[in-house]
Amino acid sequence: MKRKAEKRNMNTTLIIMAAGIGSRFGEGIKQLAQMGPNGEIIMDYSIHDAKEAGFNKVVFIIRKDIFKEFEEIIGNRIKEQIDVEYVFQELDDLPEGFEVPEGRTKPWGTGQAVLCCKDVVKEPFVIINADDYYGKEAFVKLHDFLVSGEDLGREFTMGMGGFILKNTLSDNGTVTRGVSVVDENGLLSQVHETTGIEMGEDGQIKCDSEEVQEWISPEDKVSMNMWAGYPEFLDFLAEDFKDFLANVEEGDLKSEYLLPNIVDKLLKEERANVKVLETQDRWFGVTYKEDKETVQEAFRGLIADGVYAEMLWE
Repeated sequence: MKRKAEKRNMNTTLIIMAAGIGSRFGEGIKQLAQMGPNGEIIMDYSIHDAKEAGFNKVVFIIRKDIFKEFEEIIGNRIKEQIDVEYVFQELDDLPEGFEVPEGRTKPWGTGQAVLCCKDVVKEPFVIINADDYYGKEAFVKLHDFLVSGEDLGREFTMGMGGFILKNTLSDNGTVTRGVSVVDENGLLSQVHETTGIEMGEDGQIKCDSEEVQEWISPEDKVSMNMWAGYPEFLDFLAEDFKDFLANVEEGDLKSEYLLPNIVDKLLKEERANVKVLETQDRWFGVTYKEDKETVQEAFRGLIADGVYAEMLWE
């Protein structure tokens, strides 16, 4: 799709996927755990960084059953800072002609989550996870990429925050990452959604995929679900989700419609080009209950270094 370079003050939206059930974090909703000195949660820092980079709207994807708690813990505070909209990811929010398979309780995944935004996001956007800290650099690079109007020459022009694998590991267990292959032009050529990633005692990366295990290294770029795109990608999801649902086998209650797999499919079909914008920032997040202390300590360090004010929003 051809793009004209538009004005740098164009509207851009941050989409935050916060509908996850938080089952891996013990009691409580992990996305809402307090991390900063004044009750800030990870999302506060992401929204702060996005606003600083030039984004001027936030869309929260949540579940209806956490709406009240979500508003109290973060929503009411954020709407003082930036335009806020909510969309709800629900299991039964399916295209006409499809029904939830009997016995399925698992949400449909990040692709369906983002599809929920189709009616409220009409401008370029960046997608992030609610419970990951991304650092400032990636927001600036992705925002500048979106507003530059750069056309990568295929139907879908997209961007990806390219984190360095060794900067995205947890000390408390394995992680899942979109392990990426980047070509000489800085474009994504493959992305492999890979589970069970950890650093072995020998300094080599271990993972669950035999195929990826053959070449994975600590310096590889990985996707942390930080994708940049334009509204036509949401239109594509609306059609593609139907294809996904039509191919879910009977009795399969776990299959998920996931962003890395969707992007990989568009790459294979030569319909998308995805610019990988490298960041040296260190990721942290709460995959495990034990991560909470590490993250709190990391924010204390960032505040001490002057990266953030102690009173973030003042």
